[in-house]
Amino acid sequence: MSATLSHLPAGQGWRYGLMGLPLAFVALPLYVILPNHYAKAFGVPLASLGLVLLVARLLDALVDPLLGRWSDKLYLRGATTLLQRAALACALLGAGFYLLFFPPVQGTQALLVWATVCLLFTYAAYSFLSISHQSWGAMLGGDEHYRSRVVAWREGLGLAGVVLASIAPVALGLPATAALFFIALIAGWWAWTRAPRPLAAPVEADATVPTEAASIWLPFTRPAFRALLAVFVVNGIASAVPATLILFFVQDRLQASPQSEPIFLGSYFVCAALAIPLWLKLVARIGLARTWLAGMVLSIAVFVFASLLGAGDTLPFLLVCALSGVALGTDLTIPGALLAGVIAGEGDRGRFDGAYFGWWNFATKLNLALAAGVALPALAWLGYTPGARDAQALNTLTFAYCLLPCALKAIAATLLTTLVLRRSP
Repeated sequence: MSATLSHLPAGQGWRYGLMGLPLAFVALPLYVILPNHYAKAFGVPLASLGLVLLVARLLDALVDPLLGRWSDKLYLRGATTLLQRAALACALLGAGFYLLFFPPVQGTQALLVWATVCLLFTYAAYSFLSISHQSWGAMLGGDEHYRSRVVAWREGLGLAGVVLASIAPVALGLPATAALFFIALIAGWWAWTRAPRPLAAPVEADATVPTEAASIWLPFTRPAFRALLAVFVVNGIASAVPATLILFFVQDRLQASPQSEPIFLGSYFVCAALAIPLWLKLVARIGLARTWLAGMVLSIAVFVFASLLGAGDTLPFLLVCALSGVALGTDLTIPGALLAGVIAGEGDRGRFDGAYFGWWNFATKLNLALAAGVALPALAWLGYTPGARDAQALNTLTFAYCLLPCALKAIAATLLTTLVLRRSP
């Protein structure tokens, strides 16, 4: 593929992006529904279940850089080889999903062991597919507008997967949800095999080939990657904190009915998907980094407004969800496109894309872990408990949900301006 590509036809875009739908679809049941399912359907103690999930997720994050390098090696052997391994990973992911929700064992100890083993290979298959799919998109090359469209197709269809996964278990039940996931997974892989195929970057005959250990750490030798990763991590924590606390805010600060929760979440994701084409138009005018900065500024303004809300303010909060969803559109489409540009600019496209995205996915999972691991204990330490109604506890919750993310977003925006924008030509 030429590095000067600027237009991605819709027929090529959806073929590449469709794999994003099942990958996003499966994440919600694994991270949100599974713990509740094991606790209520099988009576597994929350403490034991929490330990299993923590260990599995930590191991999942740590293995991502290794999976990234394996993806690079497979791609160097040819796109067909990578797609064949992706097919095996799809089969593993589908089997793991089914076996987790329909375990053939009984008893608490047996269920915990079963869940641990199944989670490990399910997470590994999911991570390999995610990293390989992201790397493929980066290797397509192109200018800023082209790269943003590649990521937009992947993340836009991913949002469709999230919305579908939030509806299917309640509307159809778990068996039908599993069947729907299998169909989406097969369709995603089929479309991927017919997506545009990037060409590996030529390697000079006298080029230095890093050792295996060095190649895993190679992205950190690139100043542009370190700068972008710093912005991504701070911004990611800023986004993950309210995602962790939203139900507490809705239930205790707004005192809204449980029936309103799906409406809030649905408006958030739907508005994010609808906003992506608008952000892409802005990318064509002002570039990737400045568009991301605009999204950060919008997010800060929205959450400052949210800090003023109280009991009964459900309609204003619906506006908060919609506008924060619009801002989310930049977080979904811009960072990955900027990373693809960094990889190409450093001359690593087609050789080390997986190493970059392995660390990128590690950072994503670290953001989620830090958000839950810091925000929830801090709230408890400052005096908030779920169900609290006293002013001090609710002010603490408002600070954590609204103002702390604003401060983190402001730091991310400053880093983006000083470390990324000033490096741009």
